[in-house]
Amino acid sequence: MLIVPEAIFQNTCIFQKNILFCAQYRNYSPKKLLMNKKQWSLVLILALCTTMLSFFNACNNNDSKAPAETAKEDSLKKMVERGDYLAHHVALCMDCHSQRDWAQFSGPPKPGTEAIGGDAFDMKLDVPGVIYARNITSDTVNGIGKWTDAEIERAITKGISKNGDTLFPLMPYPHYNGMSREDINCIIAYIRTIKPNSNKVPERKLMIPMALAYPPLQSESPEKNIKPDVSDMVKYGAYVINSAACMDCHTPMDKGQFVMTKYMAGGRKMDLGSFVVTTPNITPDSATGIGKWTEQMFLDKFKLYRDHAAYSSNPGKNNSVMPWSMYAKMEDFDIKAIYRYLRTIPAVNNHINKYPL
Repeated sequence: MLIVPEAIFQNTCIFQKNILFCAQYRNYSPKKLLMNKKQWSLVLILALCTTMLSFFNACNNNDSKAPAETAKEDSLKKMVERGDYLAHHVALCMDCHSQRDWAQFSGPPKPGTEAIGGDAFDMKLDVPGVIYARNITSDTVNGIGKWTDAEIERAITKGISKNGDTLFPLMPYPHYNGMSREDINCIIAYIRTIKPNSNKVPERKLMIPMALAYPPLQSESPEKNIKPDVSDMVKYGAYVINSAACMDCHTPMDKGQFVMTKYMAGGRKMDLGSFVVTTPNITPDSATGIGKWTEQMFLDKFKLYRDHAAYSSNPGKNNSVMPWSMYAKMEDFDIKAIYRYLRTIPAVNNHINKYPL
């Protein structure tokens, strides 16, 4: 005869079809509760199965993620997706910080060069010297792998590098300073996902002291910036067009300053060496701008370049600096919002000779 331990007895009760069996012995001391060997073997097997089942259930429960953790991961995933969209198709970080192939229409980024930097910008583009797009991959030596989020934000929105140097405003930080903290954080979250690349970029060579010519922005951080509600398409369009820094190409410059009386009226000459092009007038002027364009015509212009075949050929001197391969994939709603905003700005009669040479 065998004595049934109390702990095993508790488990065996689960398997008794006759509940009265458990009740019958509940008041007995374990020492007095006796079974024959055959009964005890069956009970022991059932108890062991119960224990194992409980163990595996506990393991499965431990493997499952808590709702808060899952929600956090979902939030980060959405941030990265938003940042990917902004970096590629709105703010265009991946345009300047990749190496563009000017043998193709609009110079799409060369495969494998995303975010590794190295493209040079010189006096042909109104730069007083030469600067190179920085490696913004997570490489800890030649990239920004050792930068904190706050340092990346400061560079994006204030034009101050990790070491305190002032960035040349070809990096449109005056525009990015107007973006919401949420969108800036999304861009940073995406940049953090880019694989490291050890590409070493040359140091810039400028003929003027940057801190004097272009002092760091003293404006507030994006903490208080609010992205307009999409229900107001004009305000939202102004937000998108600022985030895309469209003004920097579509507004002429004189002695290093934008001519704001010709805001978005084009006329800025871009010399890329292999071709020279003048940026178009996108004010609502009917004669020289886009005043006769419908919203659908404006949208279709972007959609035209969603097909890779539209920009895969070599146009020679009839090329474009407009990064169509990236802007083309901007969301339809954002493109329409830009159009709505452009309809509200002053029309400027400014005839453009697109290819002056």
